[in-house]
Amino acid sequence: MSSSRTGRPPVQRAVRRPPARRPARDNPVLRAYTRARKAWDRPLTAYYVILGGSLLITVLGLVMVYSASQITALQMSLPGSFFFRKQFLAASIGAVLLLVASRMPVKLHRALAYPILAGAVFMMALVQVPGIGMAVNGNQNWISLGGSFQIQPSEFGKLALVLWGADLLARKQDRKLLTQWKHMLVPLVPVAFMLLGLIMLGGDMGTAIILTAILFGLLWLAGAPTRLFVGVLSIAAAIGFLLIKTSPNRMARLACIGATEPKSGAADCWQAVHGIYALASGGIFGSGLGASVEKWGQLPEAHTDFIFAVTGEELGLAGTLSVLALFAALGYAGIRVAGRTEDPFVRYAAGGVTTWITAQAVINIGAVLGLLPIAGVPLPLFSYGGSALLPTMFAIGLLIAFARDDPAARAALALRQPRFGRKRGAGGSAVKREPRRWNTMRRRASAARPSGER
Repeated sequence: MSSSRTGRPPVQRAVRRPPARRPARDNPVLRAYTRARKAWDRPLTAYYVILGGSLLITVLGLVMVYSASQITALQMSLPGSFFFRKQFLAASIGAVLLLVASRMPVKLHRALAYPILAGAVFMMALVQVPGIGMAVNGNQNWISLGGSFQIQPSEFGKLALVLWGADLLARKQDRKLLTQWKHMLVPLVPVAFMLLGLIMLGGDMGTAIILTAILFGLLWLAGAPTRLFVGVLSIAAAIGFLLIKTSPNRMARLACIGATEPKSGAADCWQAVHGIYALASGGIFGSGLGASVEKWGQLPEAHTDFIFAVTGEELGLAGTLSVLALFAALGYAGIRVAGRTEDPFVRYAAGGVTTWITAQAVINIGAVLGLLPIAGVPLPLFSYGGSALLPTMFAIGLLIAFARDDPAARAALALRQPRFGRKRGAGGSAVKREPRRWNTMRRRASAARPSGER
């Protein structure tokens, strides 16, 4: 060590270190958003959202059907739980259909497309046969099964169009025929118009609107050009305008949009206005379950088309927003399933089912809110009606099956540990399994087949 002139060793100066950076303050909103984003990005999220959301809507619908239908049943000299028992029976059968559909392979779903379409067309034709078909509220769209049980074949026409249209477009995409407009339209549009014609023979324009929405959803998923959309939409709008203009009942429903008085000119808007009264009297948390006033004969169809109004009166704004949130989650999960699959049939079928449920919910809720004309369509999974509940629950089973069929979801399900006991090896000793990690599952799923997971 060198010394200074004075003979003393030099003084070593301490090296100045840069000041330590203070940790940034943790933003709770950003942290919650990040956690929610990671949770939503998990492979089984869509599966759980579809299953849980649909079951919650169905259970809440059963509760509201029981509450909203008691007075109507007593006025008809029936037990107060009459409509609830019928709805519960339909929900039990629908749960079996949901379970069967969720466990069926995709090939079997495609094989059922043509039989379901043929059966729906046959039953819709039987409706127009005198002595077999029957009219309800002016619409000839029902077949009596004996006693108080009836069936509406047009509800099964929605499921038939989804499955058959998805299978048709998937086969044409495999053959690379969808680039030609004639293969995109034929025979999809003629068959859809045939179903629409059978429905309109009975006068049920609400179901016809839902079927038209499914048709447009399939064409949009198939990549139809804008000019093709404009052409088909123009034809549908012209036919719809003609059907509305020639029907005084439909013109009266159109005149009741935004009505605040029961008498709006020449139209009687009793149902629309009392639906608004029910929503307005609910407040934030409602008047209480079973305490609705409008269901005491003031609000027609309180347990079917206008059950959302009774929900708003008894459960308030909190209840209605909860129902809207469940439908929004169900729709978004369906879009995720359709957007992350590589199978064209799964994409078209999932998109068709999502369009069906979302469009029907928007039309029903829009009519109750006075924003759309009353179309006479039930709220999916929520309103009373077994004919609407059974095909809808089968369609939910389709979405669950498609969500489980995703490669990343299959890998996640394969890595799940058994709940009871442990798998044992050849020597009888328990097999030690590594802890489950979502990143590991994603790597395995991407190695097998890319699924669009981020």
